[in-house]
Amino acid sequence: MDISEGLAFMDAEAQAGRLFDNGVWRPARGGERPVIEPATGQVLRQAGIATAEDMREAIAHAAAAQPTWAALAPRERSGVLLRAAQWLQLHVGELAHAIARETGGVIRKGEQEVSAAILLCQLAAGLPVRAQGDVLPSTPGRLSIARRVPYGVVGVISPFNIPLILGLRSVAPALALGNAVVLKPDSRTPFTGGAIMAEMLRHAGLPAGVLQVLSGDAEAGEALVTDLRVPMIAFTGSPLVGRRIGELAGRHLKKVSLELGGSNNLIILDDADLDAAASAAAFGAWFHQGQVCMASNRVLVHEAVAEELKQRLVSKAKRLPVGDGAAERVALGPLIDQRQLERFDAVVKDTIAAGAKLEAGGAHEGLFYQPTVLSGVKPGMRSFDEEPFGPVLNLVTFRTDEEAVELANNSHGGLAAGVISRDVARALAIGERINAGMVHINDQTVNNDYTNPFGGPGLGGNGTSVGGPADIEQYTRWQWVTIKSAPPAYPF
Repeated sequence: MDISEGLAFMDAEAQAGRLFDNGVWRPARGGERPVIEPATGQVLRQAGIATAEDMREAIAHAAAAQPTWAALAPRERSGVLLRAAQWLQLHVGELAHAIARETGGVIRKGEQEVSAAILLCQLAAGLPVRAQGDVLPSTPGRLSIARRVPYGVVGVISPFNIPLILGLRSVAPALALGNAVVLKPDSRTPFTGGAIMAEMLRHAGLPAGVLQVLSGDAEAGEALVTDLRVPMIAFTGSPLVGRRIGELAGRHLKKVSLELGGSNNLIILDDADLDAAASAAAFGAWFHQGQVCMASNRVLVHEAVAEELKQRLVSKAKRLPVGDGAAERVALGPLIDQRQLERFDAVVKDTIAAGAKLEAGGAHEGLFYQPTVLSGVKPGMRSFDEEPFGPVLNLVTFRTDEEAVELANNSHGGLAAGVISRDVARALAIGERINAGMVHINDQTVNNDYTNPFGGPGLGGNGTSVGGPADIEQYTRWQWVTIKSAPPAYPF
């Protein structure tokens, strides 16, 4: 098998209006929709829009292919994931550029996505050959085993912001552990969130039907979530949509993994190195235009150093270049589309109207929004209470460590938190009291090693995690097996 081949699919016409179904690209019953490059407004390609009928047909193909895939020797499933990693390694540059264009990111962000995708495939390749169960105590003459078995078909619904990673982090381990997967990427990023995975796994030798890729709208998503042949749904996206998926999945007695968003807090104490803290806060708030579920959307700073920190951040905001990240060296690219821009701009304007002060930014040209600093942000303001999902750094002041913890926990949960201080013990004592799934001492909130559990409580999701040691538990279920040498005699 020649894994070096396969970039012909990057041609804009290669999957125009098509879905990846049973190992081939076929037309979507729902027609086509243009995929717009955020930085230029140009049409990159046409996305196929799946209907409910498309989705049901794809699920049938996945359900038919899954038993044979699960029955393969563990080393064979591992080999597919390792070859997928090799395919990605051969094409890092081209894929990174494509990611930057479709997502509105900078080239470096695209390179990081491909690098992380390689690691995700390599990590998943190790799962089939790991021990996955226990020998349980039992009566003499009986062997009692608890083992992990695949769910069958896993539905994955992924977002637009970091589409390759946020799809593959579920697709790769679910496949490795013997499931088939039906993936519905965001229709704004169908190439980076779907086509790349379809092609890399096809070239790696994944049997037809084991991975189905269908972009579409709520109709296709609801068909996936409600189909009884799909016992598990993994969703990454907004709390609003996550609640709807959770309700539907619960009604149909499905396992559901939700990774949403919420408020992430970066706490900067009065003894912090302010140059380092300002750099960390700027990256945490403005990386990929703040369109990251771990973004440092609240920066809680001790009032004794708030003014000095603000000056540093305003200086950075005014100097950071904004532009087309696929064509020039910039720090921030465009927001994904007009709808996202309008919602984010309304959050900023409403927060200013409620009493916050605009220190920098707050303006945009097209989808290019300037890095923004707001001071005097307080509970009750939209940028404090909601996840902005845009390039705004909200400065919130506090007087005591207790007040910092109280402000950080003034939310319905979040994914990540950070505490910056020269006193590590003090920072850790604060971090241990914050209601977040991940806590980083002396770092900002946008962190992921991919070998770690990733998730959060409340609006962060439903308290479950993906990644690292969490994957076997997430994508398999327990089955109890007992073995006797002969049937016993019973009194009936």
